[in-house]
Amino acid sequence: MKLYYSPGACSLSPHIVAEEAGLALDLVKIDMKTKQTEHGEDFLAINPKGYVPTLQLDNGEVLTEGPAIVQYLADLKPESALAPANGSFPRYRLQEALGYINSELHKTYSPLFSSDTPPEVRKDREDYLLKRYAFIERVLAKQPYLLGDQFTAADAYLFTVTNWAHLVKLDLSSLPNLLAFQKRVGERPAVQAAMRAEKLIK
Repeated sequence: MKLYYSPGACSLSPHIVAEEAGLALDLVKIDMKTKQTEHGEDFLAINPKGYVPTLQLDNGEVLTEGPAIVQYLADLKPESALAPANGSFPRYRLQEALGYINSELHKTYSPLFSSDTPPEVRKDREDYLLKRYAFIERVLAKQPYLLGDQFTAADAYLFTVTNWAHLVKLDLSSLPNLLAFQKRVGERPAVQAAMRAEKLIK
């Protein structure tokens, strides 16, 4: 399998899941400006949506969208417990968490990365993020991970997205449980392996 990625982008989430599950991935780096792979291929010919993560299976099938990819990878190794069993109520809890991160956190960060974003819009998005993180803060006050005691694909996604806070100078100091979560997840060997592979840490 090939994972098309951009260092530190949301593609880090499936990269972490694959590392946690012990799945081998061929990593292909994308230049998000030129839409070229590191090998000179046209990325748009592989994924016309033009963004990562993109997973190409050995049979040529291409899967896009992070929440779908992390569930696919987790299901390849059910013994990893990165996703509860399909059809079980805990699986819907996983999908609920992935949906929340995807719609309420992930996309809200986007304008904060643009220097063209007006200050009032930036302030509005920062306030919105802190409000949405407040819900997660309450969850993490009761348990170490989003679904309880078990690290899952949702935690990989939350860690990845929340890592962007320092890049956009979003102050998370009012969220100690979230910060403790980031530290706890960041110390996991699989997470460190994924981040080293993307040259995010030494």
